[in-house]
Amino acid sequence: MNEQTPKPAGLDKQKVLHERAVALAREPAKEKLAEAMLEVVEFRLAAERYGIESAFVREVYPLRELTPVPCTPPFVMGIVNVRGQIVTVVDLKRFFDLPQQGLSDLNKVVILRAPGMGVGILADAVLGVRAVPVAALQPALPTLTGVREEFLRGVTAERLVVLDAGKLLSMPLLCVNEEVGG
Repeated sequence: MNEQTPKPAGLDKQKVLHERAVALAREPAKEKLAEAMLEVVEFRLAAERYGIESAFVREVYPLRELTPVPCTPPFVMGIVNVRGQIVTVVDLKRFFDLPQQGLSDLNKVVILRAPGMGVGILADAVLGVRAVPVAALQPALPTLTGVREEFLRGVTAERLVVLDAGKLLSMPLLCVNEEVGG
């Protein structure tokens, strides 16, 4: 063979096919997959559906034996004992100024956790866990004003309001430092 003789076409094809096979065999980047979808625990407050990132949810607990605590803001319902751990229960309906329906046997406490902080959110019902595309989250609706907008991560086309658990858990109002007046 001389220098100008072209290489057999079969060798180029084999090389291309090998490169494609290697590229297809690579595992997809887990970070990209995690960014694309957001797993949320979906729950109901009044007549609205809310979601909170499941990475912040420790567990869902049935509301039992709620103990009121004096000198707390009105949205702090009280505390519950969850297997020896005392958890503050917050009523987001009061905090977000939603219609009150009272407590029932169906109420659940969605217990959130972050380093150094934990709190329970009172929910009328827990609807389940679902994946929400992050790209599908839209900014606030005009009806979500004031404090609700501050803790909003986004709203889906199905009107699921996704809350920012990080902001909720870092809320200064949850740290109560009052003393009972005498």
